[in-house]
Amino acid sequence: MARDYYGILGVEQGADATEIKRAYRRLARELHPDVNPDEAAKERFREVSTAYEVLTDPEKRRIVDLGGDPMDPRGGGGTGGQDPFAGFGGFSDIMDAFFGGTAGGGRGRGPRSRVQPGADALIRMELSLQECAAGVQRDLAVDTAVLCTLCQGSGCAEGTHPTACDTCNGSGEIQSVQRSFLGQVVTARPCPTCRGFGEVIPEPCRQCAGDGRVRSRRTVSVKIPAGVAEGMRVRLSGQGEVGSGGGPAGDLYVEVEEAPHEIFTRDGADLHCTLPLPMTAAALGTTLPLELLDGTVQELDVEAGTQHGTVRTLRGKGMPRLRSTGRIDGYGDLLVHVEVAVPSKLDKEQTELLRQLAKMRGEEQPDLVGGNRNGHGLFSRLRDSWTR
Repeated sequence: MARDYYGILGVEQGADATEIKRAYRRLARELHPDVNPDEAAKERFREVSTAYEVLTDPEKRRIVDLGGDPMDPRGGGGTGGQDPFAGFGGFSDIMDAFFGGTAGGGRGRGPRSRVQPGADALIRMELSLQECAAGVQRDLAVDTAVLCTLCQGSGCAEGTHPTACDTCNGSGEIQSVQRSFLGQVVTARPCPTCRGFGEVIPEPCRQCAGDGRVRSRRTVSVKIPAGVAEGMRVRLSGQGEVGSGGGPAGDLYVEVEEAPHEIFTRDGADLHCTLPLPMTAAALGTTLPLELLDGTVQELDVEAGTQHGTVRTLRGKGMPRLRSTGRIDGYGDLLVHVEVAVPSKLDKEQTELLRQLAKMRGEEQPDLVGGNRNGHGLFSRLRDSWTR
């Protein structure tokens, strides 16, 4: 079965060159290996690139429209059992290709444009948790290809222009005729002199050496919205690599790297922190000032008898919830985990006071695992089971 190249790009069969190019660029921005390192995305990017190559080549597209597959290695346009000559325009094309066709009579794709779209660029930026919560605007130093200011992308020295290639006479390809048992077979390949452009630059620009672009470091201002998280990307349209020949620039992606915080840890839009609490404060209850991520202080009431591992939830005191549109959709929560601290050293007076408290509460010999309704603990129950 021939591949559906139109379906791969997501365009209709009658799509024009502009629609095909727009669809390819949209998919390339999502699937390019520099942007999406996933293996499935790499394979999908190869399929999209092949489909773009086929549909922008008039001859290959004609084969596709006739039901064939020009990329099928078995030849014949991958017709899958249909007419083996479906890739040709008619009987005269068949005769020219196999029986007596000349080098000048073969069909070619023509010269390719020297102006090519630029690639996307990726830069990583480390942000603190506070900056992720509040958003930030920062200037970044970016090293990319930019338009050559001396030749404005033409690649030619001042006062000169490209000239037609003498090797291929401006066609961008050279054709050769080989004899076979069927007759003469015409093949075409890109011209080695002009590399398929059909023209050469007699005097290249001294600044860009004929490429139409140069490497340069520049400053780009990027605005990071509030609520971003590790791995999220902000796209700056047209701020990536300028294409060869002064082609349109790709996009610049700024990927967020979130630095660890000394107090708070993040789980989506929720924040977690640990509150060390003396055992006396846990038993008697207290009120403590708690500094939030934004620097404000909130009084936290600790009830008497608070146990180790208790979690207090402060609603709406977490991170902003960032929607796909870039808008804030509420806030997460702050979960405070209480950690009751037991003193490791006591002086004589403190020890005596705790002994008195233990005696008053009947905890001089505590049953660590708890007793049953008859007052028997775990060890006593095990002993009784062996003496029965």
